[in-house]
Amino acid sequence: MAGRGSRVVVIGAGMGGLVAALELVSAGFDVTVLERAATPGGKLRQIGIGEARIDAGPTVFTMRWVFEAIFESVGARLEDHLTLTRTERLARHAWDGKATLDLFTDVARSADAIGAFAGAAEARGYRAFAERAGKIFNTLDETFMRAQQPGHAMGLARRIVSPAALMGMSPFATLWSGLAEHFKDRRLLQLFGRYATYCGSSPWFAPATLMLVAHAERRGVWLVEGGMHQIARSFAALATARGARFRYGADVAEILASGGRVSGVKLGDGEVIAADAVVCNGDISACFNGLLGRAAAAAVSRPQDYQRSLSALTWAINAPTAGFPLLRHNVFFSDNYKLEFDEIFQRGRLPGGPTVYVCAQDRGDDDNGLSGPERLLVLSNAPARGDLSSFDAAETGPCERSTYELLQRCGLDVARTPETTVMTTPAQWHQLFPGTGGALYGMASHGAMSAFRRPGSRTKLAGLYLAGGSAHPGPGVPMAALSGRLAAASVKADLVSTSLSRPTATRGGMSTR
Repeated sequence: MAGRGSRVVVIGAGMGGLVAALELVSAGFDVTVLERAATPGGKLRQIGIGEARIDAGPTVFTMRWVFEAIFESVGARLEDHLTLTRTERLARHAWDGKATLDLFTDVARSADAIGAFAGAAEARGYRAFAERAGKIFNTLDETFMRAQQPGHAMGLARRIVSPAALMGMSPFATLWSGLAEHFKDRRLLQLFGRYATYCGSSPWFAPATLMLVAHAERRGVWLVEGGMHQIARSFAALATARGARFRYGADVAEILASGGRVSGVKLGDGEVIAADAVVCNGDISACFNGLLGRAAAAAVSRPQDYQRSLSALTWAINAPTAGFPLLRHNVFFSDNYKLEFDEIFQRGRLPGGPTVYVCAQDRGDDDNGLSGPERLLVLSNAPARGDLSSFDAAETGPCERSTYELLQRCGLDVARTPETTVMTTPAQWHQLFPGTGGALYGMASHGAMSAFRRPGSRTKLAGLYLAGGSAHPGPGVPMAALSGRLAAASVKADLVSTSLSRPTATRGGMSTR
């Protein structure tokens, strides 16, 4: 095919970059992946504590069908590369006073649990909510999430044939107000409002369309043998087997351009790698903040009302626990949810009373106790101010104490020590992902038009493409994977078109100092 052999550089071996690299190398392109870290994965990282390897980034695997389609597109099967186990319980939720509620993949089981927890009216509200979330998901799946960014709301509206389907999404309502149409119990509003944090956002500002996250989870949550980092390792191994070159410890200093299109990249040590196309899997803020040079900065636009998404304080722990019957996924809610988000987004400070997520990585969807140490990731939401504050012990201490005091009030004791705990602050997230301030989800999904402000795969510079959680269709492992597919499709379409329009083409690649 035309375009085969064209040189493509992928900056960043996060999920989007890995998928783009795999699809492009499988289509015959000459692919080089440049990654600053020592391993693939980006935010799909692991931390070692002794012999324990702990997932210290995304911990929930959903939308399996996205990954099945990616493997199928390159002539492979997911089952040959990843071992997945489906869970029936989505998560266990707890509040002060020891009240707990489990949600399930089965609507009827969740409705029964909610009825026992909060009454029959709330159970009916849940059933209506689940139906609404499913309709929103089905409306946006093909028309938006898997499609190239439509650019504006009218572009999406034209793709959605049914006006009723469009209005059923409540495009101008917030998630919190949309949930209030179904639930009166404050605890249930908290529980389902938390889906805004999957996009690093506040439920008081995020659009009601984020109800679709509940449907995506209900269609299945899987446990990955070897941990979430195994997803990245599997994609990198398959891309390598197909001929892609991975260079770790490679820090890209500049994206180069000549004659109005990409010409390659320059590394921090001065090495230049020529390319016909570059896929940037870094956060878009690194581009518009000038961290990748003038050409990249001019190729993207900073949204006028850009607001960073959530960051986090995380603790990777390998220690014994007691008391609370943990599942794989557990959420412990603060007393004042509104204050928590006001402190983060309005005041730019760590919350005094955080909601806490605990991923118990040696457990499944039962609560059988474990003897000895177990691997945990504990997470509290934080403001993305890692470039403005050091987040030293004086700043993080009160939030850390509140985090573990909440766990204790809910019955969970974690026998952690400094030797068995590794904390990551927004300042450290910022060091890992420059230009972000520690924001983990790109731009916050605040406002009805937020989805249209997220850039698509193509940029204003010919040959430069975007992938990852800060690009369309947004953050999260499956969405980042879809962004990689969209970037690869754009590269293939554009390079094929370019090669067909040229009387001759230069094949091969080179690296020079």
